[in-house]
Amino acid sequence: MSGTPGRVAVIVDTNMVVAGLLTANGASPVARILDGMLAAAFPFVVSNALLAEYRTVLVRPKLCKLHRLSVAEIETILTDLAQHAIVLNPPPLAAAPAPDPGDQLLWDLLAARADLVLVTGDKLLLEDSGMEGRVIAPQVFVAGIDAMR
Repeated sequence: MSGTPGRVAVIVDTNMVVAGLLTANGASPVARILDGMLAAAFPFVVSNALLAEYRTVLVRPKLCKLHRLSVAEIETILTDLAQHAIVLNPPPLAAAPAPDPGDQLLWDLLAARADLVLVTGDKLLLEDSGMEGRVIAPQVFVAGIDAMR
């Protein structure tokens, strides 16, 4: 990671938020990341587009059956996240094309500031050499937080 969690702000991919809600293991990296976001335990960045993506995915009927949260409960979680987040709204296509066009909003956010790191489980993003060192797995991020304690 190109810095420690205390000196960088992170962008948390939608798949991490979803996994954090779905896991039964509260000690898992994804649960710890989501809990940390809700507790403002580390700086994290969202955009309006990323918040909208979180919502769109979390209210899908199939996922609602899995996480068993109502739309109102999801809205409360998203409001809490937004209150603790640094909100940036970079222009679309501010960065080089993302490895997956569906992840361009993450790439644009990542390009908005040099101190940002993306936390994701998406192998395509993790393996992209264009953002090497700025895209990390949840286990790496949590290990960095633990090392600071």
